[in-house]
Amino acid sequence: MAYQHGIDLIENPTSLTPPVTADSAVQVVVGTAPVHLAKDPATAVNKPILVHNLASAQEQLGYSENFEAFTLCESMYASFKLASIAPIVFINVLDPAVHKTAVTAKAFTLANGEGVIDDEGVLLETLVVKNGATPLVKGTDYIASFNSYGKPTVVKLSSTVTANAALTAEYDKLDPGAVTAEDVIGGYDAVSKSYKGLELVKVVYPMFNIVSGTLLAPGFSHIPEVAAVLQAKTKKINGGFNAMTALDIDTSVVTSYDEALVWKNANGYNGSQAVALWPKVKVGEKQIHYSALFGAVMASVDARNESVPHESPSNESVAISGAVLADGTEVYLDKDEANHLNGNGIVTLLNWNGWKTWGNNTAAYPNTTDPKDRFISIRRIFNWWGNTFILTYFQKVDDPTNTRLIESVVDSENIRANGYTARGQIAGARIEFRQDMNPSTDILNGKITFIQKLAAYPPAEHIVNILEFDPQMLSNAMFGGAS
Repeated sequence: MAYQHGIDLIENPTSLTPPVTADSAVQVVVGTAPVHLAKDPATAVNKPILVHNLASAQEQLGYSENFEAFTLCESMYASFKLASIAPIVFINVLDPAVHKTAVTAKAFTLANGEGVIDDEGVLLETLVVKNGATPLVKGTDYIASFNSYGKPTVVKLSSTVTANAALTAEYDKLDPGAVTAEDVIGGYDAVSKSYKGLELVKVVYPMFNIVSGTLLAPGFSHIPEVAAVLQAKTKKINGGFNAMTALDIDTSVVTSYDEALVWKNANGYNGSQAVALWPKVKVGEKQIHYSALFGAVMASVDARNESVPHESPSNESVAISGAVLADGTEVYLDKDEANHLNGNGIVTLLNWNGWKTWGNNTAAYPNTTDPKDRFISIRRIFNWWGNTFILTYFQKVDDPTNTRLIESVVDSENIRANGYTARGQIAGARIEFRQDMNPSTDILNGKITFIQKLAAYPPAEHIVNILEFDPQMLSNAMFGGAS
């Protein structure tokens, strides 16, 4: 070690901002992950994985900015790097035992005893390096590990290999293109007696005691079959919880804003628990699906409101470079064009003093004008209020059906409602236990029914200011009011 005398400086890499938490908008994201980079790839397939930061996601699932191949990384990037929001539950369906392809005789050359195999998705445990026709011994003749770009680096260890040797490699590599919509949709596997894909949404609460807030499948939600299942899975999760989903409209097919409505209706993107999104998002040279960004935006808005989802995610500034189609064509909408999309239940992006999310309506609009099913913020308030009711009073299930039980629910709920009303997060709420809704036959069968009225504030999406010329003001200014 060199003799040290004087002052030395060491610079650490910039740390990411610690994520904030939004319990009301926990994203459950289904897709493909670069599990070859994970600490234990075998444990990262068709299993909900809860993460609170990018380091945890990288360790358990791997991370790559090849978003086209590894779609879960879109949400990692949007949530941890752009919005700094957590937690997220990821479900990877890319199985290295199934979705793989074999590579033979991949040539690479060492330089000063080190060389890079120029390929991504390599399953390192399958790697065989050859010097000519002779296989080299891993751990004796060489070692291999991934570099920062996710590609294998081979370092020679023994004199069997020269410092500038021309070598070949054989290995299996992940094939994300082999993952189908059916893999994402999943189901129940009778052989392994396990759930797969989107069917694993029902496992999230039992595993983590976390209620799913938003279901996402960036890279797949533009496929109508996947979108249909996403919309179906938002309702009655675990028999009671409700969630939202964000769905991408296919920008390889819908290349103009005026085509979006026809495609949306033809493909059933019309659920009240769904948000339809067009087009895609560009950040520098990277493309991500809008759904990955929108899920992060909703969570971010909730986080600054104590996890109460009363504020609309529309007109929120987003740190992006632009809006694009799948082929990279940039999209610039004026306000009238963006409003045309909004008027047909599609949320878009508007460059208005910086890029912003734009749209308050669920995908059900204009087929429904019921505020609780039309406005995203009101729909989410109803979901959240109902989910919270279940979590709060589940402990009272099977208690004696007496006045103490009824009064405790009524009093607790009305006190809770008063608090949110006082903070301006809802307009009001009131719960009642009414005799006409609880016949003795129901009570004898162990059933009691409450009715709760809830009013949430709609977004002020149209503000009008009437300007009028006042001649008297002109006269006062010029003549001091003299007649």
